[in-house]
Amino acid sequence: MKNRIFHIFFILFILAWISADRHFHLGTSSYGLLLLIYLSILFCGSYFIEWGFFFKSVCSVKTKEKCIALSFDDGPTGTNTERILDILQKNGVETAFFCIGKNIPGREEQLKRILREGHVIGNHSYSHHRLFDLFSSRKMLEDIRQMDLTCKDITGLSPRFFRPPYGVTNPNLKRAVLQGGLISIGWSIRSYDTSIRNEERLYKKIMGSLKPGAIVLLHDSSDTTVQILPRLLKAIQEKGYQLVRLDKMINFNPYV
Repeated sequence: MKNRIFHIFFILFILAWISADRHFHLGTSSYGLLLLIYLSILFCGSYFIEWGFFFKSVCSVKTKEKCIALSFDDGPTGTNTERILDILQKNGVETAFFCIGKNIPGREEQLKRILREGHVIGNHSYSHHRLFDLFSSRKMLEDIRQMDLTCKDITGLSPRFFRPPYGVTNPNLKRAVLQGGLISIGWSIRSYDTSIRNEERLYKKIMGSLKPGAIVLLHDSSDTTVQILPRLLKAIQEKGYQLVRLDKMINFNPYV
């Protein structure tokens, strides 16, 4: 809806600009500026999933209760996933793991453990291809369904929650999500733990962003996340927040 409104508004704006150009001779370079503005907005709309520019993703919940949900992307990874699961189990915390299908072969027991210990498994595509956002909607859906089938063969469950690779959205992905009957899940706190290596900086970034109803994005692949996780869980709870499993906080069934 936001994408449609934007294009309607922009078309009207261009018509008004053309009319102004006829009277005030704004020059051809002004049209280049318009094109730059247009492309910049489309880029931001694709990159910032919380904008809901092309379609709605659940990025947080409106609540006054001090509750948040943690989520981990890109697993299962092997050692790091095991360490994260150990920490979560020790602290009695349930989270969501958005798994990449191609990472599962050889780590089937980790996937079973995630489910067995009360966590939610989400779909983060099968390939997590670097050009995933350039796929056709048909190819996107095939990739997503391959992850579904992989998960179902091992656990008997087919994920309903889907997190776009890199958080990038576009019209093709909108069609794939709708055709697949998926619920797109974003975040309101992006930790950038795949690029932030300094433990103190990462810890302060997350703690300084906490708000009721927040969804926090973390990654299994981040060594820094593993190192700060025990301290982070304790500090979140000491600030009066309850760590709630994602599906319980947003009130949606996580499986088809």
